[in-house]
Amino acid sequence: MTFESSKSVLVTGASSGIGNTTALYLAKQGYTVLASVRRASDVQALNNLGLNNLKILYPLDLTKPDQILSVTSYIKEQAGTNKIPVLYAVINIAGGGSIMPVELMSISDLKDELEKRIIAPVILLQELLPLLREGKGRILWIATPALFPVPYVADIHTADFAINYLARTLNLELLPDGIKNILIRCGGIRTPSVQRSENELATRIKNMPHGRMDIYKARLEKVLRDQVKFDSKRTEPTEVAKLIASVLAEKKPKTRYQTGHMSKMGSFLEKLPQSWVDFIMERREIKSLKKT
Repeated sequence: MTFESSKSVLVTGASSGIGNTTALYLAKQGYTVLASVRRASDVQALNNLGLNNLKILYPLDLTKPDQILSVTSYIKEQAGTNKIPVLYAVINIAGGGSIMPVELMSISDLKDELEKRIIAPVILLQELLPLLREGKGRILWIATPALFPVPYVADIHTADFAINYLARTLNLELLPDGIKNILIRCGGIRTPSVQRSENELATRIKNMPHGRMDIYKARLEKVLRDQVKFDSKRTEPTEVAKLIASVLAEKKPKTRYQTGHMSKMGSFLEKLPQSWVDFIMERREIKSLKKT
């Protein structure tokens, strides 16, 4: 991998999971990594690693526009005074999501996910595109293969549908500027947020009052059982980090890449007509319901 000390990259969600792995991997490849975190404990953990080219942006809660503007002002000041190299990439990773039917999902959690995955990246780009334009930089969006419906993860996939639109639209709008938007479509990746979501679901199944949860209880319990099998096959986040590094180094990158368990199947389904995909997913769900 080429040593990239002359370029800065912004990585959101660097406290754990794909964001953390990517930030550390790129820093070790020589990039100046601007790594955003929300908690003071995350700052300490990253500082303890002793990576001089890992610059921590704190606090950055992507649901708080004032923090976003504070951080982007800092980046512009640092770049304007040559304290950091030219901003070459914004890598949108931060997010979480939960497992829950639309009827029962937390509206607060849904708002947070949409803020982190859609609204905040738009604010970041509105502020930082002038810097990216100077270096003909890149914008990377880490998402799921989301152009097909998957039950009980609507907050995650709703955001990913929107990300697909944003990235493709920005590629047209920024074509004259030479700024590429690149979708990294991730299948099953092994991250702490996966176990957190499963634990939260198990708790909600146990503690939610009788009523509408009774309708979904058996279905969601099966989802948890299926997740255990799926989790054993998940891909390590290092593979995502390696792909991101490869995409950043490509002279002429593609607009879509895929990695992770079942990502090839997701990519295949995306290419089919929607009516076909809906039929396939409906038959899959009917088969699943017979096992509950």
